Amino acid sequence: MKDPNEAVDFIVRNAGKFAEAKAQRIYLEQFRSTKKSLLMNQCNEKAVNAREQYAYSHTEYQELLGGLKAAVEVEETLKYQLEAAKLRIEIWKTQSFA
Repeated sequence: MKDPNEAVDFIVRNAGKFAEAKAQRIYLEQFRSTKKSLLMNQCNEKAVNAREQYAYSHTEYQELLGGLKAAVEVEETLKYQLEAAKLRIEIWKTQSFA
């Protein structure tokens, strides 16, 4: 990418996607404890550790963790793409003054 405007355009185009990815990751992190509580309430066992084990091993909880993993991957990919675009602008500025 020779033109720094392309890097800026990339940042502008992807800023919203990054914000959405980060929001999704934070939502899933917060929802994880809610899902655990809901699943623990479904368990008929009296012991807390048995209900907790039920929740952690439940398919729905495992799916939530998979969604969290995917959300982090999207967020981190966008984060580093945006950082790379910023670095391209800085490199262009340095080369322009040389």
